[in-house]
Amino acid sequence: MEKQRTETIELPKRRLTLEVKDQKIEIGTGQELAVIAGPCVIDSKELIMETAGELVEICKRQNIPLIFKSSYEKDNRGKETNWKGPMADEGLKILAEVRERFNIPVTTDVHRVEDVPMVAEYIDLLQIPAYMCQQTSLAIACGETGKPINVKKGQFLAPENMAGVVSKIRSTGNDNVMLTERGACFGYNRLVSDLRSIPLMQLCGTPACMDATHIIRLYGLPSSDPSGGEPRFIPHLVLAGVAAGADCLFIESHPRPMEARCDAASQLRLAHFENLIKMAKNVRKAIGSPENVGLYQPADL
Repeated sequence: MEKQRTETIELPKRRLTLEVKDQKIEIGTGQELAVIAGPCVIDSKELIMETAGELVEICKRQNIPLIFKSSYEKDNRGKETNWKGPMADEGLKILAEVRERFNIPVTTDVHRVEDVPMVAEYIDLLQIPAYMCQQTSLAIACGETGKPINVKKGQFLAPENMAGVVSKIRSTGNDNVMLTERGACFGYNRLVSDLRSIPLMQLCGTPACMDATHIIRLYGLPSSDPSGGEPRFIPHLVLAGVAAGADCLFIESHPRPMEARCDAASQLRLAHFENLIKMAKNVRKAIGSPENVGLYQPADL
């Protein structure tokens, strides 16, 4: 039997750049792992400052670039009475204070076109939520700010379909884009991660980020219910994502997860964060770079 021949498909050069004061963070080709981390939503200013301070110290020790994340508004809640966050007026000022106090870039979700200009004043990396990733007007409005943009892949989209989202943003002249894998629908109330998403989204010419925390949320149960998530699988997904060639990690983290007012059952306890980053760095060291993982197909197809 003739041995099937294979060829390597080269990943395109990809880069997302963030600048804060005298600090420059680059994510993508030729760069080390970066991490986006923080509580799901701003429960209080005190919580945010506590968490940011700890994350900064951990990331300094581990020499890994940190982008701090927390949402000022959580619009996709199960009930109208659920905590939505402090909203823009208060929440954006808290995030801006994190940037000033700790000299790190900050990111948050933006849900509506009319919110984009205000959010862009305070935030270094605009994040388009998964549910909103196909909203053309939102993608274009974010692109027109000139700010770096992270788009969460919709649970309902194939990874290659994210090329259309990237095209919308690039139509504004903004090429500073990253895409994030956060699971795909598997029947009702459960997500699974297709790790092919990492190299397939990188083929869009963007860095690819692995969000291991939203994938383990069990929808249909209250996020405050300990059964509403499976956080024990966060390390498995993080390490698998790095092995698949992820350029960045997205890890929602909280010092006391079950006290969180949103996604309590699907955030990583902050006490475990440093050990997980150590393991992730070891996996990255083993593969060398995402380019070394390779993407192959039969040469005669």
